[in-house]
Order: sequence, then structure tokens, then C-alpha cells
Amino acid sequence: MNRPLLFLDVDGPLNPYAAKPERRPDGYTTLRVPRNDAHEDDRGLSSRRRPLRVWLNPEHGRTLLRLGFELCWATTWMDDANRWIAPVLGLPELPFVDFGDVLLRERPDGVHWKTGPLVDYAGGRPFAWVDDEQSELDQTYVTAHHEGPGLLHHVNPRIGLRENDFRALADFARSLNTSRTTG
Repeated sequence: MNRPLLFLDVDGPLNPYAAKPERRPDGYTTLRVPRNDAHEDDRGLSSRRRPLRVWLNPEHGRTLLRLGFELCWATTWMDDANRWIAPVLGLPELPFVDFGDVLLRERPDGVHWKTGPLVDYAGGRPFAWVDDEQSELDQTYVTAHHEGPGLLHHVNPRIGLRENDFRALADFARSLNTSRTTG
């Protein structure tokens, strides 16, 4: 039987970007990711922007791998998460949801732009989704459009994934195993 999917957002759950900028959280390492985009300043001069600061906790990779899910990136980083994020966390190359032309496009119904593509990608398979931008509208959409169980787990972007988050994910995965064996 296939394991449930765990859709992973990077910024918020894995990278607590909203933490105080002068204080890296305990257990985290700093990664500087170069930005490929050049921009013009107010004088019309082209320049490169400073690298993106990303905080990652290397322990999260081992913990994620033990949860019993098939891991999948669900982030604007898409395949770049395999290049920059996975090695720091000790994760193998993971599949990713290609958001294509819906990337960052706001929906008129208020449902997050990731929600529809994640439901489509799951194709009825049970999944959990960790992100810092979900709302009740997303849960309503998943309930209405997804045939299998779906856990939308909100993570505070000031603190990132914590022990209680991993426990909630493990409990969800266990509940799926229990319902499969008793159902």
C-alpha cells in the first residue's frame, strides 16, 4: 500500500523566515542562497540583490523521514528545493509539485493558489500539507474536492516546525494505518 503524501512548504515550516532577523533559532544553520535575478536601483543601475537568508534545522530531515510519509516539495522553490534545501536537511531528491502558471496567482474565491494543484497531485491519496498560509477556505476546498483524508497543518512562520507539529503528523499517519487495517 502506498504511503500517504506529505507536502512540504519551505518558507515558514522549514525556514522560520518571520523569526527575529537578528536571532537565528537554536539548532538552525544559516544558508545563503544566491538570487539569479538582477534589478535596477532608483538610479537605473543594474545590480544583484543580496543572497536570500534561509534558516534550516538539519535534524528536521531525519525526523521527516521517520514519519511514514512519502515526502514531496510543495513550495515556490519547486525543484530548487532539491538543490538548496534537501542537502542541508539530509533528504534525498524529492518529487515536487510543479505549480506552473498558477504560481503565486491569487484566486477570487480566497482559496490558496497551492490548494487545487495539491489536491490534483494527490489524486485521492491521503496527504498532509504543512504550510504557513492555509485557511479554513483551503480545508473546505480539500473536503469538497479530495476523496481521501487530508490534513492541512498550519505552522507558525516565526518558529517553524516543532516537536508538536511532528507529533501531529505522525498521529495522522498512524490513524491512516489503523483505518486501513480495521476497515
